[in-house]
Amino acid sequence: MANRIEWVGANTRLLREIAAEFRQSQPFAGMTIGTGIHLEPKTVALLLTLRDGGARVVATGNLNTTQADAVAHLKERGVTVIGEATRDAVKHQGFLKEVLASRPDILLDNGGDLFDLWRQAPTGNLIGGTEETTSGRARLEPLRSSLNRPILVINDSPIKQFAENEHAVGQSVLESYMRFTNRVTNGQRVTVFGYGACGRGVALNFKGAYAKVSVVDSDPLKRLQAHLDGFDTPARAAAIASADFIVTVTGGGRILGADDLPLLKDNVILANAGHFPAEIDNAAIAGSPEVASTEAYSDGIASLTLRDGRVIHILAEGHMVNLAGPRALGNSIESMDLGFALQARCLEAVALRRVDASSCVVPVPRDIDERVANAYLDLCYGAAG
Repeated sequence: MANRIEWVGANTRLLREIAAEFRQSQPFAGMTIGTGIHLEPKTVALLLTLRDGGARVVATGNLNTTQADAVAHLKERGVTVIGEATRDAVKHQGFLKEVLASRPDILLDNGGDLFDLWRQAPTGNLIGGTEETTSGRARLEPLRSSLNRPILVINDSPIKQFAENEHAVGQSVLESYMRFTNRVTNGQRVTVFGYGACGRGVALNFKGAYAKVSVVDSDPLKRLQAHLDGFDTPARAAAIASADFIVTVTGGGRILGADDLPLLKDNVILANAGHFPAEIDNAAIAGSPEVASTEAYSDGIASLTLRDGRVIHILAEGHMVNLAGPRALGNSIESMDLGFALQARCLEAVALRRVDASSCVVPVPRDIDERVANAYLDLCYGAAG
């Protein structure tokens, strides 16, 4: 019987076309590509595409998102995978250092970890690479002078913004909330922290599921946008106090911590959909003297009973809710196919030296965006005559 990895591979149509081309053109021949990325079925399709292009691929996962079946599938097909699923940040750092010890020529980064570590102990053979996330871009921008390599930021592509971040993240966070909790959304008060493309998608999807949605963003322009989009934008404390479900989607640092416990409603559910598991300070909340007891459920829900009797529920210990917990599926196949087609084309441009150090931590070049957009539309409607 075919498995989910094979289902995903059959439906990543852009990557299949690119892989067929790469098997002929071999843009990565003789090169090592190092990556630290969520290891799940859709990233399997990307990494095997790079392998088909002649690369030796050395990969590790991200915190708490590595899926064992994906690791096994990659290893069986010649990809070197370092480490296993872990929530231990120190252990994860060790896996990243092992990736860099393979002396990669190109890095496919996801959060800026690899480039930041490389900068601290640089090797001369590194040509450049890509960064997948907004979080990584914010981290790497101040380091341009020490990186001094072409690094193309996939998340700054308009395709990535509207196809994956707005549409797909919103869908997958709603789906994950339902999968974790099996709780109703109708009439529930939902507070979304962050109104970038991901936060907007989350807010729109919960609104479509008949929730009453409020948005909190420190940027007054984003707050105004949310207001004009029809969402309530109350002060932070009021947005927290009214919520039945709070989801953080900022891509930044700590958003909720133990100091917010007095504000939280009884039976509120907390989840994070930002890249790093720092937006909800799970350790501080769970370790607060206000917590009288904790009940951990096998499917990734922790219920904390406070001394005053209120109960707070945290999903996946604050890790990415759409890539953690039971049957984690992540974003839709088609949205990731678009984003990973951008990845493959950007890595090809780096390998063939079509970009140089002047393109250090910059968006995807327009010609690559247009090429991927046209390829996707051709699959939908047929190639233009």
